[in-house]
Amino acid sequence: MNPIGWYLGVGALLVALAIGSAAIKRLPLTTAILYLLLGYAIGPKGAEWIALNPIEDSGLLERVAEIAVIVSLFGAGLKLRAPIRSPLWRAPLRLAFLSMSLTVLMIACVGVEILGLSIGAAVLLGAIISPTDPVLASDVQVAHPRDRDRLRFSLTGEAGLNDGTAFPFVMLGLGLLGLHDLGNFGIRWLLLDGVWAIGGGLMIGGALGYLVAAFIKRISRLSTRLVILDDYLAVGLIALAYGSALLCRTYGFLAVFAAGLALHHADSLDWAPGAPGSREGHEPEKPATKTILMFNEQLERIGEVVVVTLVGGLLSVGYLPAGLIWFAPLLFFLIRPAAVFLGLLGTGTPLSHQLLKAWFGIRGIGSVYYLMYAISSGISEDDAGKIAALTLSVVAISIVIHGITVTPLMLRYEKHREARE
Repeated sequence: MNPIGWYLGVGALLVALAIGSAAIKRLPLTTAILYLLLGYAIGPKGAEWIALNPIEDSGLLERVAEIAVIVSLFGAGLKLRAPIRSPLWRAPLRLAFLSMSLTVLMIACVGVEILGLSIGAAVLLGAIISPTDPVLASDVQVAHPRDRDRLRFSLTGEAGLNDGTAFPFVMLGLGLLGLHDLGNFGIRWLLLDGVWAIGGGLMIGGALGYLVAAFIKRISRLSTRLVILDDYLAVGLIALAYGSALLCRTYGFLAVFAAGLALHHADSLDWAPGAPGSREGHEPEKPATKTILMFNEQLERIGEVVVVTLVGGLLSVGYLPAGLIWFAPLLFFLIRPAAVFLGLLGTGTPLSHQLLKAWFGIRGIGSVYYLMYAISSGISEDDAGKIAALTLSVVAISIVIHGITVTPLMLRYEKHREARE
């Protein structure tokens, strides 16, 4: 497709989305389904406007997905206002660490015993498709920073954390394939790729978010004429946290998420619960934080349009393995629920919440990023083809089935919650 055609196509798409957004919201499905269908229509089996290959173009696709994920993770952090010591964090922490580890283990077993993959490739497959998605799960996330709904908070926190906590398993899979140094008996992997990379990423992002917010508040008190460009601040902090984390060999995804958490928390320090202007005992939204969140959500939508459309374009016949149609149902109806129920044992989570958390394990852009990262790291073409086929198929199926069910299920959930209250 020539450049003129691209300008016309992209322009028409964005204008149509802007004008038809109200009508689209009334449909019993998410916009991601429309982007996926559009991508397939303009892909190799359609108009041939997109001619990308997940193996040959893995570097480009990795960068695009990477940007979309870090923007979304920052937004997820901004929305979660509850203090770290709050009991609300118990469920998302268990889901992001314990449930996700169990998911990787179960998928790896399936990969070795049924799919015939090597141990390294099977672990890599599990790590790629285990994280839930912070971009496509917006309909089940907290609606605003004062939202304390336990279900939404758990799903938002899980999606924000497990895009980073999956990284050690990606590195483990690459190490088992001989593409990463695990050290003697895996000690290097455990200490550097596990403890340091996770803990360091959270500390770096949290410190930067807190320091930026504290500095801005301090100079704002010194000069009432100071004007803060909130959009520059958002992009700058995302880049600063992500770059600093990578420089220190920690996980940038966790750093960006922690930066959003810390920025929002530090921005609210001047407010006390129940203070004048607060609502229902929670601090009101500050203009700066609200503006940053709104700007970040606009970036998220752009990232969602681009990446999901590209995923649709990648879904050629070669990447829809009909013979493995059973894999996605196994993941969504057995592996994910088992991991959630085991991970939440002893937390007192209501059965209805466990069922919804088990169902809304949405796979999406994070899995696309990890897939491209693994391919760029040099895995064999045979492993790359098999893992790409499974990953893209799972993402596409997740977008469709979760996109169709999210509206009716969440409406029913909200009605029951209002009735209880």
